[in-house]
Amino acid sequence: MTFLQRSFTQALTSPALRDMVRTWHGIKRKVTGRQPVVHYFHQVDDPYSYLTALQLQDFQDRYQVQLLAHLVPVPEDSAAPDQERLREWSERDATRLAHSAGWEVPDFQRRPEPHAIARAQAGVARILPPGHSPRALAEATVALWSHAAEDQTPPTAEDNRAAETALLAGQALRRKLGHYLGATFFFEGEWYWGVDRLHYLEQRLQEAGLSKSTTPAYLLAPPALALQPVNRSHSSPPVIHFYCSLRSPYTYVAAVQLVRLAQHYGAELRLRFVLPMVMRGLPVPLAKRLYIMRDTKREAERAGLRFGCTVDPVGTPTERGLATLHRAIGLGKGSAFIQSFLQGVFADGIDAGSAGGLLAIATRAGLNQADVDAALADPSWRDVAEANRTDMLERGLWGVPSFRVNEMPALWGQDRLWMLERDLIRSLQTTASHENQNEETT
Repeated sequence: MTFLQRSFTQALTSPALRDMVRTWHGIKRKVTGRQPVVHYFHQVDDPYSYLTALQLQDFQDRYQVQLLAHLVPVPEDSAAPDQERLREWSERDATRLAHSAGWEVPDFQRRPEPHAIARAQAGVARILPPGHSPRALAEATVALWSHAAEDQTPPTAEDNRAAETALLAGQALRRKLGHYLGATFFFEGEWYWGVDRLHYLEQRLQEAGLSKSTTPAYLLAPPALALQPVNRSHSSPPVIHFYCSLRSPYTYVAAVQLVRLAQHYGAELRLRFVLPMVMRGLPVPLAKRLYIMRDTKREAERAGLRFGCTVDPVGTPTERGLATLHRAIGLGKGSAFIQSFLQGVFADGIDAGSAGGLLAIATRAGLNQADVDAALADPSWRDVAEANRTDMLERGLWGVPSFRVNEMPALWGQDRLWMLERDLIRSLQTTASHENQNEETT
């Protein structure tokens, strides 16, 4: 079974296979004479779809592709099990993302009314056939969120039929192609979510010779970590609270970079481990698991990390790993252990469920057999994991990797580490300012 897992995940994330499939699609396109098609799935009441819609016209102008938009409803509960927290997080995160990019956006927390959403869906449905203007799609979405027309008139029966037909068609196609979210692009076998992954799609189109410009540039490049020099405060260093899971591929990508950030800025990194979603009774559909694996491969490559030789630690391996992590934290070796464990199960193909596998992971982190034995005999990690889960939920998040600096708002996702860094810098600057003021008054 372990061998089969390693073989499957290595094939699923293989750059060579990915390149071969891309080449095959390119050849097929040329032989048939078909225009390359990018499918875009739009959810009118989704803040991320709002941000993405603003980029569609520029995207269409930059690339020699046919952009086909499809209307979709909210994700199914199986793919997004905590809908209300997802909405609240999307509103906060999309606002901060837009402000960082210099985009003006409405107050996403002022949600459109259901009747306005229904009319907007009907309006979008009428402009979706081939030949539609991406600008028109954006304008319809902006109008909805700007509350330009506070008309309380319910949608007509014709409006409802048009919207329902478009929503069902979009949902069916999205499911068939293998995704579950709005604000997503699909191009010849690969998915790209929102403005956060649009640069990967642009890179692929440029490499395929489909750019109309000879100057490579992205509509929104992901901000890199600055690691800028700062004045550290030795009296009260900032604390990074890291909500993490040993079964999360994204946690693997985040952990290595979080350790770097903590070391660079002199912050204390507190590991707030939780049980994986599936072990907390939350479903993770196959389409979601497959997308996460492929997407993590891209993110790992961008971070310079190996990824893909995987042995899923779900169940007992994770429980044994969390027990050992709990002890490692008490010994001051938590950061070393979590990196060793995640690298082991997601890059080295180590079976953490075996005694030898867990010991190898622990030894690499500076622990020994006695430490592992003591950890496995101590069930107190379960209470700690539950307390961390409760704290994470109270802060409006439900998944990992999540993190926060001190009592600042929590952030979610390894692609928000640049936001965390800005919070770190702000915290250090605030602390230094207070200390300077105190020195001047003494």
